[in-house]
Amino acid sequence: MSLILCRNEPVKQPLYIEKLGVHIYSSQELCYVIYQYPLLALNGFVDENLVEFIAVQLDMGFLAVKMEKWMKGGGGEEDLLLLILQECGYYSAAEINKYKQQLAAYRKMRREEFDKATADFYYSLKQYRAAIDVYEKILNDLKGTVMDDEFAARIWNNIGASYAGIFWFEKAMQAYDMSYGFSRSIETLKRIFQLTLFAPQLQVKERYHQLITDELKAQWTKELEDVREEAKRGNEVGETVMLFLKDPIKRTEACEQRLAKWKQAYRAMI
Repeated sequence: MSLILCRNEPVKQPLYIEKLGVHIYSSQELCYVIYQYPLLALNGFVDENLVEFIAVQLDMGFLAVKMEKWMKGGGGEEDLLLLILQECGYYSAAEINKYKQQLAAYRKMRREEFDKATADFYYSLKQYRAAIDVYEKILNDLKGTVMDDEFAARIWNNIGASYAGIFWFEKAMQAYDMSYGFSRSIETLKRIFQLTLFAPQLQVKERYHQLITDELKAQWTKELEDVREEAKRGNEVGETVMLFLKDPIKRTEACEQRLAKWKQAYRAMI
């Protein structure tokens, strides 16, 4: 995937942004990524590779020199991001000031809140492994402290959703179980029950049996079936059958694409 906006610059080796899965071919695109994804930009985005890209590929040596001096002087990452936006001239002064305020708001967060916002951002990009790493870092950092129950429940819930996103249902079940211990949320119970529909080898713990009534089971099963039906719309089942009439290579590729669509539909439910 590549990101292309208004103006192409003579970039021979684009900068690849792994978290977004995009290649950067111009200063405009670079500014767009910085502006639209501040949490990405605040997490090690400015490094030697970026400075080299700006100097060599964008032919903006003057900006690269400023950045290097600022980095050697111990300047903050926020200031470097603002410097790039200002020097490239893609955003107006008012827009840059708004971005500056947004960065300041993030920096005022407690460390665990900022980390959670970062992990949530990775989750929104379907970077589930990266999200899990940050969520677990939060738990490790707060180990031995008195953690707010609601905050702890959200962290464990999001860990569960992230593991479910990579279809590691056993880990997801463990995380949802931890989340329920802090929140007693009916929504968490629903996720626990629906995981057993996806992974029949999993069992709902005995302590939940009285809480998950037959009525709730029927309701939650129907919700899941509705999601599955949504994934099958457009005669996708018939299309899948037809895949096996294709040659082996095309059949494999098409099956992978179909499976990806169904996985995406499930993840949208989480």
